Amino acid sequence: MAELASVSPGTVDRIIHNRGQVTQDNVDKVNAIIEKYGYKRNILASNLALNKKFHFAVFLPKYENLEYWKSQIAGIDKAAIEFRKFGVVLDYFFYDFDMASFKESVKKVLDFECDGLLFAPIFYEESIRFLNEYEKKKIPVVMIDSHIKSNQEHAYVGQDAFQSGYLAGRLISFAVKNERQVLIFKITREIESTSVYLQRIDGFYSFFKDHGELTNFRFSEVTIKDSGIDQLNMDLFSGINSIFVPNSRAYIVARFLEKNDIRGIRIIGYDLLKENIEYLNKGIIDFLINQRPEEQGYMGINHLYKKLVLQETVESTHYIPLEIILKENYFPVTKTL
Repeated sequence: MAELASVSPGTVDRIIHNRGQVTQDNVDKVNAIIEKYGYKRNILASNLALNKKFHFAVFLPKYENLEYWKSQIAGIDKAAIEFRKFGVVLDYFFYDFDMASFKESVKKVLDFECDGLLFAPIFYEESIRFLNEYEKKKIPVVMIDSHIKSNQEHAYVGQDAFQSGYLAGRLISFAVKNERQVLIFKITREIESTSVYLQRIDGFYSFFKDHGELTNFRFSEVTIKDSGIDQLNMDLFSGINSIFVPNSRAYIVARFLEKNDIRGIRIIGYDLLKENIEYLNKGIIDFLINQRPEEQGYMGINHLYKKLVLQETVESTHYIPLEIILKENYFPVTKTL
């Protein structure tokens, strides 16, 4: 550009960044070249030259004993390694699966100065309050796993929870003509009245509401807390033909059915946990809907990288495709993102 305008590179730099003394004649010449040929500043080169750092806060549940969240962290760490040469630095804030721990972590995140936030809103009401407070910082937020509404629309990377429940309903209905008793089996922690959990159930029921011709299905629900799985008994499954488990604990139902030699019940659940895969391969779990947590973690950081480092316009919602896993199409290989 300097050569085309017959000026020095320093003059071009001063005109583009509006600093220093430059003659109007040179300003006109450089602007004419920009208008004719276009100009796009090399943002990455500028950041590297300035040694600029971008701090992203990662605010998630503790993952040590939870395979699903370990996979989320694996994707986040992959992105961190890939983007650190461009100045991206991750600062982690973890909370236990209890309200006291979450509230304590909220204080730390609110006090932490950063450029962007990756957040998994597990506690629904408290997460809304946190987001409403965090919005005062005017910092981009990306949610993963669960998508909740607050005063301001934030970015989201994950599955469409309603559609995943709708898909589960369709899978339950396949090739069924006779009367079917369907059990929605909810094995929950105290926190799982979250939007993603409820949206799956809503989507599941909505499939059957939208298909009024499926009059041969009857529904019932059971809720058991994680700490009370010893309450499982044969009566819960009497007359049941299909079971929908709207979280990653389908293996708990499958284990009980295997132990008690109960056969012929179709089971649909979520996530490629080792225990779920075990019972999928045994043919006790029929379908698993994979949320691809590693991809969620990676794409969440990638969103902040594009928005803040590259200064690109990024779509606010990135739905991860729904992936149906059967024992016939499960191949335990490492997938690249």
